[in-house]
Amino acid sequence: MESKIAISALSALGHEGRLAIFRLLIQAGPEGLPAGEIARHLDMLPNTLSANLNLLSQAGLLASQREGRSIIYQANYAGIGRLLSFLIADCCKGAPEICAPLTKIITSAAACCPSKTAEPPHQTGKKVLA
Repeated sequence: MESKIAISALSALGHEGRLAIFRLLIQAGPEGLPAGEIARHLDMLPNTLSANLNLLSQAGLLASQREGRSIIYQANYAGIGRLLSFLIADCCKGAPEICAPLTKIITSAAACCPSKTAEPPHQTGKKVLA
């Protein structure tokens, strides 16, 4: 991952509303949520929600797909994984005890997210909307 892509993702998460959307979609799992449900959960105006979803999608943190008249948004677990890998790529400098707490967190996260949910919809044959 290039630094510019990581900066874009971190910048997208550096806003209270976008972080709330991101966390809600992480909690929703690979099924995701329709935009209207996200707006209701977070009491967010549609135009604000749309702008925030767009920024998170452009940053590679979300994916979306159309189901009938609804657009379903999901966390892009592969994109999130790439960001996390980038952030800890040079960890430890030969001292693994420094990264032991991170290893525990990553192991815990891997246990709750089976590998079949780690790919974004565009890699599983579902159409992704920009």
